[in-house]
Amino acid sequence: MSGAGAAIALAGREVRRLVRQPLRIAVAIATPAMMWLFVASGFAGSIRPESLGDDAASLSLYLVPGMASLVVLFNAIFVSISLIEDRHEGFLQAVLVSPAPRWSIAAGKLIGGGVLGFVQALVLVSCAPLVGASVTAVGVAAALGALACLSLGITGLGLAAAWRVDSASGFHGVMNLVFMPMWLLSGAIFPVEGASGWLRTVAMVNPLRWCHRAVAAGVDGGVDLPATMLSLGFAAVGIVVALLAMGRTRPQGG
Repeated sequence: MSGAGAAIALAGREVRRLVRQPLRIAVAIATPAMMWLFVASGFAGSIRPESLGDDAASLSLYLVPGMASLVVLFNAIFVSISLIEDRHEGFLQAVLVSPAPRWSIAAGKLIGGGVLGFVQALVLVSCAPLVGASVTAVGVAAALGALACLSLGITGLGLAAAWRVDSASGFHGVMNLVFMPMWLLSGAIFPVEGASGWLRTVAMVNPLRWCHRAVAAGVDGGVDLPATMLSLGFAAVGIVVALLAMGRTRPQGG
């Protein structure tokens, strides 16, 4: 089997694995949806729309890009943990000794995980017009493109980390220490422009912040070109990091 064929087969396996676990789909979408509902309702009278930025019409609308990125993040975590499960079940070893090139393993996982994260986030973003989002062709294309970049980038980083970690519990530590702070500092819950100086500086170099800005601009009906370009760069970095990490022999006991 060629490398491309192996990658497509592995990507299809990721999709079938998700379809056979409807509870995972429900959890990945329902958890951010509930957070969206609770935060938007709980702080509705405490946070004024003008404090969220010039373009924010309401707190509900402001939260849409952040909740979509949370869906993508949850999916990336599930896909990354599935890599660890594949190793423990012997499936990964069988693929590694097959004639398929090693890059096809990373590509298959990336494509499958990226598509799944994108599609699940799309469900949440499609609700944005209900809370006042401006729907334009350019904005929709910009938001979808940024979501695709976010999904590929964060899935790539997750797979690279999972390649080095030996257990699901160990990967949860990576999730809590790295990925969740990245999401919190993306502007998902609060506008980082109003944060303290050191926090704004950290947020500026946070790639999830760039993706959040690009999705938010698209939901508002426009395009944030610098944020879109940076989101493309994040996707490229995620892909390269995953390919490089999974192209190397994994150290024993890592």
